[in-house]
Amino acid sequence: MAIPTREALSGFIATDPQLAETSNGGHRFYARVGIEQFQRNEDGSFTQLESEFTNLVMFDKAAERAHEKFQKGDNFVAEGRSNVHEYQGEQREQFIASRIGHDNNRTTYTVDRSRQERAGADREAPERAAGERDPAAVALAQREQALQPETTATSGTVQADRAAVAR
Repeated sequence: MAIPTREALSGFIATDPQLAETSNGGHRFYARVGIEQFQRNEDGSFTQLESEFTNLVMFDKAAERAHEKFQKGDNFVAEGRSNVHEYQGEQREQFIASRIGHDNNRTTYTVDRSRQERAGADREAPERAAGERDPAAVALAQREQALQPETTATSGTVQADRAAVAR
């Protein structure tokens, strides 16, 4: 089975993002984005070249979320597709993103998983045949077991359980 893949684009937001309403009542996110270019030198070092620029657009709920989270100067990684369209008689290239996130190689941020945990609680694990074990669940159980606090007896008293190591 082939791994499903999509185009990706990484770069930086070069202009203040704009959120506009489309003719059908949805939303459109637009920003001019830059893509840094580098040239590898014979000695293995890199020289930064002029950045390339293109338009990045998103639509509907994704556009609204992107407009809330991104500002000029932010580094990002986006998934989507390239598209060439005609604008005032001229062919222009743009990247239509379906997903976008901050580039964790260049951005320091905090992750809030509270939404993910609530959504995960509503999901049910797929049913498995009797005796079949999920390899990820087995690995997690082994890791949990390794992190369990040990109890030892010293001079007839039981030492208090040690705090579990943060995961």
